[in-house]
Amino acid sequence: MLKIEEINAIRLNERIERLSMVGKIGETGVSRLALSQEDHTAVNIVKGWMEEAGMSAKIDNFGNLIGIKSGENPDLPKLMMGSHIDSQVYGGRYDGVTGVIAAIEVVQTMKEKGIVPEVSIEVAAFSDEVGCRFNKGVFGVRGIWGELEEGELDRKDSEGITRRKALIDFGCNPENFTASEYEKGSLGAFLELHIEQGPILDNTGSPVGIVSGISGPLWLTLELTGFAGHAGSVPMNMRQDALLGAAKVIVALNQVALQKPGTPTVATVGNIKVFPNSRNIVPEKVTLTIDLRDIDLARRDQYEVQLRNEINRIAAIHGLTCKITEDMKSEPRYVANWMKEVLREESKALGLAAPELMSGPFHNSLTMSNYCDYAMIFVRSKDGISHNPLEFSSPEDIAAGTELLYRSALRVTKQLAQ
Repeated sequence: MLKIEEINAIRLNERIERLSMVGKIGETGVSRLALSQEDHTAVNIVKGWMEEAGMSAKIDNFGNLIGIKSGENPDLPKLMMGSHIDSQVYGGRYDGVTGVIAAIEVVQTMKEKGIVPEVSIEVAAFSDEVGCRFNKGVFGVRGIWGELEEGELDRKDSEGITRRKALIDFGCNPENFTASEYEKGSLGAFLELHIEQGPILDNTGSPVGIVSGISGPLWLTLELTGFAGHAGSVPMNMRQDALLGAAKVIVALNQVALQKPGTPTVATVGNIKVFPNSRNIVPEKVTLTIDLRDIDLARRDQYEVQLRNEINRIAAIHGLTCKITEDMKSEPRYVANWMKEVLREESKALGLAAPELMSGPFHNSLTMSNYCDYAMIFVRSKDGISHNPLEFSSPEDIAAGTELLYRSALRVTKQLAQ
């Protein structure tokens, strides 16, 4: 049986439980949207824990919460750990949060043991990783590297609030983003612990897994426009029904993703808006989101071409115009071999049989991989459930993952100092 010898498992899990009370829905759910009042409350709670762990902490102009622990060699590239604490609108208590609290626990354990890391350590709770409020995620982590796109601050949530206003209300200054950007080369490695959000570890009976790479996500927004008419008088063969076209696109997307059984391709339409949204008017306009992911870039690109052809074909059949906007397009990213080897060795020393697996969901690590080496630890998700109030990772599994994170972080800081 695994023996947790270094980190404080009780404190770790109590903090996760405490944070789940902020934005709580139902018995176990959380709705803590990025840059909301609930998010602000949570950020300040976590900021206090960072300071208790011996870090200086600040909220930058992107809404990121950053804690800093100075090391023996503060001028060398740093180790960053962390994840996010914003949630889905109908989410669970472990997504993102577990990685942030685990990283704080690592630093606090070092403090309590009198350990000064070889290089400085930063712990990040990145702003708006989830992306459900403004329909474009990994905002904070892209922000620190100057990757924001034109028009991102003008994106609106369901209540018409722009991201710019939400940032200002959060206490940030969107006019001074450059002050919060990082210098290329300032970070030597990024280490992220996250719940798996899938069924592999649960099916294999493994509390912890080692990530080998992250699938490349493609996010598109599709607008189909037809012509509104009276539902009782427009003949079926004369309609320009945008919703009917959208339904066929959804079916086509599913067929594209399933054409090669056994591959890890996944595709989802998770958001749809209908105008004028009346029961007795033929729908004139439909806007929907498309999420297509694959670890094989060539296959994903091939499927994208097929999907676009199908959209154009369906639009032509139903007399619709279509507009496709690309919201995100990232290639698959594999973890650094040397960091993966550290995780392998430390998990073996702990007596953990940690299988290696790909990540279908993207994480802050996906963006970080463009600027420094990265690795990820997965913690088992019961029944593979995530983005749902039923999401659950046991305190024992979380403690095991955090123990591995602690021991691996010590090794990583030593290697960065060499």
